[in-house]
Amino acid sequence: WDRCQMLSIKGINRTLGQEQQAGTKEKQVLEDLEMHLARRETEALFQEQPETGNQYLEDTLLRSYLKTHLPPKVLEEVHRDLERFGNRLLTTIQPLSWECELNPPVFRQHDAWGRRVDHIHTCSAWRRMKEISAEEGLIAEAYEKRYSNWSRLYQAVKLYLFSSSSGGFSCPLAMTDGAAKVIESLGIPGSLKNAFDRLTSRDPKKFWTSGQWMTERRGGSDVANGTETLARKQPDGTYRLYGFKWFTSAADSDMALTLARVADAEGQCTQGSRGLSLFFLRVRDEEGKLNNIQVQRLKDKLGTRQMATAELWLQGARAELVSAEGRGVAAISNMLNITRIHNVIGAVASMRRMISLSRDYARKRVAFGKLLKDHPLHMQTIARMEVQVRGAFLLLMEIVRLLGLAETNLASEQEQLLLRLLIPVAKLYTGKQASAVAVEAMESFGGQGYMEDTGLPVILRDTLVLSIWEGTTNILSLDVLRSLAKSQGQVVAVFLSTVQVKLELASGTEGLSPAVQRTREAIGSLQQFMAAAGSERALTMELAARDFSYSLARIYTGRALLMEHAARPDASPTDVCAALRWCNQELCPVGVESGRGSYGGGAALQDSALVFGNS
Repeated sequence: WDRCQMLSIKGINRTLGQEQQAGTKEKQVLEDLEMHLARRETEALFQEQPETGNQYLEDTLLRSYLKTHLPPKVLEEVHRDLERFGNRLLTTIQPLSWECELNPPVFRQHDAWGRRVDHIHTCSAWRRMKEISAEEGLIAEAYEKRYSNWSRLYQAVKLYLFSSSSGGFSCPLAMTDGAAKVIESLGIPGSLKNAFDRLTSRDPKKFWTSGQWMTERRGGSDVANGTETLARKQPDGTYRLYGFKWFTSAADSDMALTLARVADAEGQCTQGSRGLSLFFLRVRDEEGKLNNIQVQRLKDKLGTRQMATAELWLQGARAELVSAEGRGVAAISNMLNITRIHNVIGAVASMRRMISLSRDYARKRVAFGKLLKDHPLHMQTIARMEVQVRGAFLLLMEIVRLLGLAETNLASEQEQLLLRLLIPVAKLYTGKQASAVAVEAMESFGGQGYMEDTGLPVILRDTLVLSIWEGTTNILSLDVLRSLAKSQGQVVAVFLSTVQVKLELASGTEGLSPAVQRTREAIGSLQQFMAAAGSERALTMELAARDFSYSLARIYTGRALLMEHAARPDASPTDVCAALRWCNQELCPVGVESGRGSYGGGAALQDSALVFGNS
């Protein structure tokens, strides 16, 4: 049948019997056809692979930002190191990243003879990532303060370049940085000096990573009501921890910080956040044995599969109380700020990576007779993504700039208030941006974007966690409201005054007038909403929290950052275009939705009816 079908394709309508009587010429036609089709069946799709070069040298926005803000001497040293680091990423670190993806951690609970071993095996590439992190000073840089207030920003830039090539190792680094920050904020007590020195070491043989074990069976963000782990004080002053940690990232880390409730002699403990204390513990002893910890299983996650995330039973784990008793939540606030900033770094890095690959692919892929870069609609799509990543990058740089000032006691009270507001705003907004950009960028590759071995689905999967880890969008939106309430409105006043000052500077730049006008209108809408909401019930503000936070992110990014960057004397037309494009979107969604009556008690009832009406 196959031969008849092939003959029919060529217009030779003969049966197999007739074919056997055919002449030599017709047999040759048949053989040539069979060979041609056989080749077609075995040939793979061939398209030129998108590639990137030295990430630092190719990132014009990053380089122009550093040139604008860093002192000349600092810039000279930083530029030299980042160019070297960019080459190392390209030649050494990116191949290790793919190895980490192909060889995820494996959990072995028992050995061949039935003994409980609870061994988490990680691949050699993962372990090499740890060594590289120490060698590059990815944590140390922020704590050595070689460049004073610019050290934190420099660290963030290296982490930004490292993130998309780290094979998931950025997550342990985030928690390590957070742990170091907590210990530093406690004054580096003597009992924790060794841990701090190891967390901030450049020596691969000494370097430690840290976990943060907060999530338990009842949930993650609600630690006040979800933490069940008990701490029992021992005669020597240490504690034994008993409980179940449901989600522990980087379970192969050397140490961890965790929350628990101190039990009295009768076994009773204080409930709520006032009963939580912060503890330090080593995961293993000097012989490599677990510290009275049992691994129940590794989590089967959608993304970040390169990293071991586990469920752990603490069965008398030896620990040290590091906060004042009952002050655990306050003690971890510094950790949360750092890990949320790392979340922003990961979001911006993933967007930049996807757009860089998409841009290179547009230069190589031919469709409908011309390169993708010559299709206006395709380039418009990439340009819209580029505007998003530019805004997110500048927001990240603003936060780490302010953090550097705060860490060197150079920040004013207004700058500290602004930092407190911008961290949750940036984390929630860039997390949502990254997911949207990753999906859009994947689509720009067509069917190839959906192929697992291109590595693009890995970036998408790993990006999706960014709006969940360290607080979901709604949780962080409510945190924004708490910062407003705690400062009694001061933080909003600082936000608005900062915006207005920068807006005046940008108003003198030719070409930015439309963006300035739209931003002023957005500020007016925001102020109008806040004036009206001041007399409303708490329900109104809760319903508006997400849109309110989005409004803060869009206004600040467009005004203070993109327009400020475009107002530089050496700004390029691209900088101006990005500012104008950003301000073409709805800058104040909270004002729009408020005008539609989206936040009243009636709206809440309608929401419930919509959700449960068909159940």
